[in-house]
Amino acid sequence: MNQKTASTTILIAAISVLVTIGVMISITPAPPTPVITESPIQEIPDAGEPISTQTEGTDEIRKITSEEELRDILQTRTLQGYGDGEWRSSSGIITISSDVMMAESKSMDMGRAVFDGSNESGGSSYSTTNIQVQNVDEPDYIKNDSKYVYIVSQNTLSIIDAYPAESAELILKIALDVKSQHIENMFLNNDRLVIFYNADKTEQIIPQYDYIPRNTYKPVTHALIIDIADKENPTIIKDYAIDGYFRDARMIDNYVYFVTNSNLNYHEPRFPVITERSVHVMTSDVFYFDNAEELSNFNTLTAIDIFGDTINSESFLVGYSGTFYVSANNFYLTYQKNTPFGFYEDVAQDRFFNVIVPLLPEELQMKIIEIQEDSSINQTLQWLEIGKAMQAAYDELGDGQREALLMNIQRAVEQYDIEVQEKTHRVVIQKIAIDNDSIQHVATGSVPGRLLNQFSMDENQDRFRVATTTEYYIENRGIERANGVYVLDEELDIVGKLERIAPDESIFSARFIDDRLYLVTFQQIDPFFVIDLSEDTPKILGELKMPGFSNYLHPYDKEHVIGLGRETALTDDDRVRQLGIKIALFNVADVSNPELVDTAIIGDKNRVESSATYDHKAFFFDRAREILSIPINGDARYLSDVAPKIASGSYIHWSGFYVFNLDRTEGFSLKGIITHVENEDNYYYYGTGGRTFYIDNVLYTVTGGHLKMNSLDDDLQEINSIKLENTGKLLEYVK
Repeated sequence: MNQKTASTTILIAAISVLVTIGVMISITPAPPTPVITESPIQEIPDAGEPISTQTEGTDEIRKITSEEELRDILQTRTLQGYGDGEWRSSSGIITISSDVMMAESKSMDMGRAVFDGSNESGGSSYSTTNIQVQNVDEPDYIKNDSKYVYIVSQNTLSIIDAYPAESAELILKIALDVKSQHIENMFLNNDRLVIFYNADKTEQIIPQYDYIPRNTYKPVTHALIIDIADKENPTIIKDYAIDGYFRDARMIDNYVYFVTNSNLNYHEPRFPVITERSVHVMTSDVFYFDNAEELSNFNTLTAIDIFGDTINSESFLVGYSGTFYVSANNFYLTYQKNTPFGFYEDVAQDRFFNVIVPLLPEELQMKIIEIQEDSSINQTLQWLEIGKAMQAAYDELGDGQREALLMNIQRAVEQYDIEVQEKTHRVVIQKIAIDNDSIQHVATGSVPGRLLNQFSMDENQDRFRVATTTEYYIENRGIERANGVYVLDEELDIVGKLERIAPDESIFSARFIDDRLYLVTFQQIDPFFVIDLSEDTPKILGELKMPGFSNYLHPYDKEHVIGLGRETALTDDDRVRQLGIKIALFNVADVSNPELVDTAIIGDKNRVESSATYDHKAFFFDRAREILSIPINGDARYLSDVAPKIASGSYIHWSGFYVFNLDRTEGFSLKGIITHVENEDNYYYYGTGGRTFYIDNVLYTVTGGHLKMNSLDDDLQEINSIKLENTGKLLEYVK
């Protein structure tokens, strides 16, 4: 038998260090138990050719011209790990009129909003959704202007005439005739709403070797464009259906950009299509990348003109997208790097023959080769003979020699495992330029580790900055965890980095503000870092350690940052115990010595929650009014500001808002509490979380059950309240 041929069984069982293979696929807090299975013979890499060279490609983007070509690519990749094709830079732009659809081909070209002024009879100023990037709106279940409030919940749309607050009333509540019962994403642009929901479409196929057509169900995302000029008679203008589950969306001026994700069917691959009221509009252009990653999902980016008939869509065959960052000019789609099928079996082979065997005594190396080349015995017997030879060679060594040999092998294997994980445990970033209906892929890049959320990324002029947590499993040492900050250029090449930040901790929150990054990591205490990004090489300017952690960071001004998370305490056995919701104000005027100005703790146990800790849209802060509001819900017995108002007795579920005055020098002072639910018998879960906004001097707070209006000038005195659910009234349907 040739030296380059052996079974995966032999290779995986070769030495105990191969336990790390399973962990390379997915890092978890504790290493999983390895699974050893028999596999067919695989070609062993040539000695001296590390496995890393087998996983690299050009990363060039290539267009797939037909579904037949896609089938060929999938077959080729299944056999070889690589695809073929040629990218042609073109895109189909579809313009739809009311009675005809025309395809027009053309070349591809490369904080919370606060408003002054109002529409007719509206307030003079108002706030809207808490967003990450100025002028890049994010979808939410509630939108408002200076007069009206629009709320989607389950499958209903409510429109409230909210200004003036004294006469506010629900003017329309209609049930959308859709299957989805979990509508949570909507945009408002003048007199147009864009509402997204997930549904299924039915197709019939004849399964392999069958003769009867069977129904199959594919996920689709609907994008409804609704004209709300007549508040009591809204009209659906467009009903687009795009293949895949809704992932996320952004609105820039009059264009909405959204991503859908659908699994790739290897047996019957189909390009994603777009319909409008069941009429075919266009088929997305599909692209893939010249590398060895597994092709697993269509990630489709679609652009629609809210006030026109233009729509454009392109789909990228990559991994399952999870986190997005969108600037005014670019859409950054990210996902964890996918390794090709059989990759870790190849790693096992490569590690044994290129790392372990060369370190064995020369006589033992020759013996292993001799056994492999003996074609008179099968693979199982070969390994038995190899195992015997290795054990015999170990037995001939003195204790010191054997220990030194195994230690030497262990060090080499650890280094190899780290290098493999550094190449595979990465965030892949696809940069896509957007300009009205133009969608054009610009660059591909990657950084080590994993992202926390969208606030782990930022674009600043021609630089893209990313903060990640890296986790590598090393046998006998466990998981090694650290954090890094990476600066990428326009082509997404890394031009600067700062690594090994806070070893053994993970990023809990990040916020890029101009040429600084504010970073919170956590294990037992909360290190708050100030990191300089004025040059390509990041550097730590200052650090503050304190109990607790922040899940979300929000800018106050250039010298202050607000943190929202939890207070913590150490138990007698050094375990971390989470306590109440914690709001902190940091002073970063002296970057080398950040200070804690003040904190406010809500609740004295972890039986109190705030959706703002994981959903930034639930966080409200207005610097001009020095008002901060967050939704709180949980057991009233652990809310000292609420409990005295409730008679003693059994469990009471409380839901509402804590509203603070926040001064940059004095810190937090509780302005008041707004109660939405105070119920002993019914626990109400608000999956969408609370929201706060203002119109003039009225603070509006929203939960699933109520819209409440309280005066900012009169100690939050309640002005009006509107019940949103269980009104007992009939629901009209959109015509």
